[in-house]
Amino acid sequence: MSEDHVARTLQTYESDADAYVEKYRTESVLAQYGEAFLEALENADGKRVLDVGCGPGVDSAAFEARGYDAIGLDLTESFLQAATKDVPSASFLRGDMRALPVATDAVDGLWACASFLHVPRTDAPATLHEFRRVLDADGVLYLSVKRPDLAARDESNRYFEPYQPRAVRDLLEAAGFERVTVTELDGWVSALARTPAR
Repeated sequence: MSEDHVARTLQTYESDADAYVEKYRTESVLAQYGEAFLEALENADGKRVLDVGCGPGVDSAAFEARGYDAIGLDLTESFLQAATKDVPSASFLRGDMRALPVATDAVDGLWACASFLHVPRTDAPATLHEFRRVLDADGVLYLSVKRPDLAARDESNRYFEPYQPRAVRDLLEAAGFERVTVTELDGWVSALARTPAR
């Protein structure tokens, strides 16, 4: 069943890719809500950031503009084509966040803004273990998901897995993340967490 959800969401994005690219091309969530993530990254040893579910690369561009080495990852080929064109300084990969095509300990930060919510709940624990695997020691994770009331209002054919704040915290801690902070704003649940230091 989880593959059906992922395939349905991918088909929705691909079938109306131009509209989604235009919608997200100018919406940098990093600029609006990423201050805590950027502050945490300042203390990281390196400057490599994996933008999971990067869409057309708006946040990848924002990372690059701040001096980070951004790697954008998305499953939607049309988004990656737009991102590669718009943000030539960043690297982009096509892949599924549930099995990241990235080496272990390869990045200092992982930004999963409004993307992890497309992962079915049954795949969530393994996906968070993947996030932890690619993050270096004391790496920084940011993710945002929708609360149930907001997820229910979406009328597209995309799949959204809604979360309460406590569930996000529990999943992150079970995956081995530390210093977990969870906040709510406008129907969204955001989390900031770290991998253990060596």
